[in-house]
Amino acid sequence: MKRDSYINMILSIVVAMGIGAIVVAAMGFNPVETYVELFKGAFVGSFNFGGTLERFVPLMLTALAFAVAQKVNMANVGVEGDLYLGAIGAAWVGYSFTNLPSIIHIPFALTVAMIIGALWAAIPGILKAYYQVNDVCSTILLNYVAMYITSYLVNNPMSAGKGVAMTPQIAESASLMKIMAPSRANIGLFIALAVLILTYLFFTRTKKGYEFTSVGLNDDYSEFVGIQSKKTKVLGMMFSGAIGGLAGGIEVLGIYGYFLDGFSTGIGFDGMLAALIAKSNIVLVPVLAFFIAALKQGALAMERFTGVPKSLIDAMIAMFILFATMEGLFILHKKRKAKLEKKEEAK
Repeated sequence: MKRDSYINMILSIVVAMGIGAIVVAAMGFNPVETYVELFKGAFVGSFNFGGTLERFVPLMLTALAFAVAQKVNMANVGVEGDLYLGAIGAAWVGYSFTNLPSIIHIPFALTVAMIIGALWAAIPGILKAYYQVNDVCSTILLNYVAMYITSYLVNNPMSAGKGVAMTPQIAESASLMKIMAPSRANIGLFIALAVLILTYLFFTRTKKGYEFTSVGLNDDYSEFVGIQSKKTKVLGMMFSGAIGGLAGGIEVLGIYGYFLDGFSTGIGFDGMLAALIAKSNIVLVPVLAFFIAALKQGALAMERFTGVPKSLIDAMIAMFILFATMEGLFILHKKRKAKLEKKEEAK
């Protein structure tokens, strides 16, 4: 992303935090104390920082999934559905195959999660590429189908038979190792970062990655130069769905240890927002995901120690999204810079 966009992003963060401070002061609280507790709640101590990393992993992966679909000019608003189906697939492998060593069991479970997510995302991909069905509508609707499918499975054939709708506990060999006790942060962080790096290299260093980008920019031209644009769009959606499924798999293997009905609190949609703010730039996606994860984690401590409601953080995130997407702040910055340059030339 160009330097201008980075400046706009920083200005958006500063202004959103500034408006948040004004609101906090208007509510009768100390803005400095509030932000100190927000920072401490996100970064100070293994439990707090581990909580930020725990939130960061699924946010970053779902944002990356949406960004990948955008590269082929597709809108995978159904990342939440990919996440749910990938999660229940990983849970099934986790509790069904109990005699496998971890070095086989974990990759097996995550691979199944990715395959299920990819196949599910292929449905709207095919509908859009070959039948011109609106991808936004189809992916949103398929979210509900995916959630109802998992709800049926976890309440019937895959139920643990307890009072809560959940699958049986996964085997120890399928559990992802924790890295920052007593938090639930786990080695899924390194898996997610590896996927991020490989995805970046795919789009910047491979012929197929170039084809994806070309189709996203102009599918008619791509067809003219010999690229199968329809097939590429479907593959792009499958790539996106696989990353979404992986996010669900890591949640099950590293956080919960089982599939819990309705476990996601809009992770896929939060990731989509992070990708939109980053304009689907793969380098910027983890930065935005980490920023949002830190705000959400720090909000808990902020509310506990200052009394400022954590809903304020959701409002700040909304303001940040508004400023970042409208790019008005950068325009003001650019005009001011131009005026300063004219004054310097006049001298």
